[in-house]
Amino acid sequence: MAIILDGSSLTIEKLVNIARNGEKVELDRDALERIRACRSMLEEKIRAREIMYGVNTGIGEFSEVVLTDEQVERFQKYLIYNHAAGIGEPAPVEYVRGAMAARVNVHAHGNSGCRTEITRTLVRMLNEGVTPVVCQKGSVGACGDLAPMAQLALLMMGEGEAFYRGERLPGRAALERAGIEVPGLQARDGLATINGSNLLTAMSAIHLYDINRWLKQAEIGCAMTLEALFANLKPYDVRLHQLRGFPGAVRSSRSIMKCIQGSDLLAGKIKTKVQDAYSMRSTPQVIGAAHDAVAYAVRQVETELNGVGDNPIFLPEAKLTLTGANFQGTPVSLPMDLVGTAVTMVCVLSERRLNRLTNPALSVGLPAFLTKGAGMFSGLMLSQYTADSLIVEQRILSAPASIGSIPAAADQEDFVSMGMNTAIKNAQILDNAYGVLGIECMAAAQALDFREFHPGRGVKKAHEVVRSRVAHLGEDRPLYPDHNAMKDLVKSCEILEQVEKEVGSLG
Repeated sequence: MAIILDGSSLTIEKLVNIARNGEKVELDRDALERIRACRSMLEEKIRAREIMYGVNTGIGEFSEVVLTDEQVERFQKYLIYNHAAGIGEPAPVEYVRGAMAARVNVHAHGNSGCRTEITRTLVRMLNEGVTPVVCQKGSVGACGDLAPMAQLALLMMGEGEAFYRGERLPGRAALERAGIEVPGLQARDGLATINGSNLLTAMSAIHLYDINRWLKQAEIGCAMTLEALFANLKPYDVRLHQLRGFPGAVRSSRSIMKCIQGSDLLAGKIKTKVQDAYSMRSTPQVIGAAHDAVAYAVRQVETELNGVGDNPIFLPEAKLTLTGANFQGTPVSLPMDLVGTAVTMVCVLSERRLNRLTNPALSVGLPAFLTKGAGMFSGLMLSQYTADSLIVEQRILSAPASIGSIPAAADQEDFVSMGMNTAIKNAQILDNAYGVLGIECMAAAQALDFREFHPGRGVKKAHEVVRSRVAHLGEDRPLYPDHNAMKDLVKSCEILEQVEKEVGSLG
């Protein structure tokens, strides 16, 4: 069943289904009428020669230049040409599809002033699988993602490039093969297609979806390590976290304990320390803080997905044009900078638990570096090196981009969000996080191989999934295939899916 885009009900999950899974979309009927009503009002204002930014004026530093009637329509073409100024490799298809869906949802409010043909063409492109080729770099996150969205808008003129059924084609050829007519650009149409932070918001939505699933796997990895290290389980009692009151920590402690249910460790059959190291007993508080950061970012991103991010904005009921800065990406970039830092923080904690698994002074009787042939063999010694290198890169990337504004356009655009930089670096932080967590899970599985007790049902299932991809390390072998296999396993979420089948939802 198609997802209805009505301007107010687009969730992160729906956007991921459109962007990644190819779910069909429909434009809400009432939204279509709102778009028509707004366009009718705009055309009245154009005929009356009312001065409106980006409609019959230039843009940026040229906003005081009033265009003639003959220039108004042609201006939209040159606006798109000028702004299609990105650089680098194409953004992944799912990011661009997400941006297209987000832009349709902006139009659905009926405050953007474009013709219905523009919005309906975007819907057709989504449903037929025509995805504009968009350079990922070049946006400063205000006035929205102008450079990448302008490459999208080139398709509205039958120009640019697009991916269609696995081929990279000229834009007009892709549209023709899909049976989509070129709508052309008339007054306001071009700016209404590009003037919002839609690409960085779509990227952030997809990242939040994946980060939530990664955090749940971080809790599974933690549970595996806790069992392997004979942890004292009192710090994971949900009542402890309810007394403090942070919802993320409550959620995290529940998830960890779900994985450990049925364990000999929980039954008190194994002697434990009175109190473990911070990297073990602080895990619910740390992963919980990341959950809370993600929850804040989800609220911000979903607000943006369902808001009117445009400039100018037209109010048909009041016959009013409002110029402002609803394209500004800071409401998304600031919380997403926090989320990137939170992922790095959880990875640092994961590496510290990895250290306790491999260090014979800390591992509660496990063989040094998790090998029985210490001296001849080095076991997982070098796995820690790899995790450390990934984390250092994450720490560099965790510097906030939202404070990195550089003025542009002769200081007319003198503060910008740099939200695209946030989104790009978060993608790399998350990619590294798959590797760091994969290494902890691999080490925890190796450690559990040396233990003779019954682990929790969730931990047992996670161990089985790891062993389906990576064999026990009896003798040293090249580890890079194992590291890459574990990274791919974590990214696939197979561990999460199998554990949740065994113990129920982890949140």
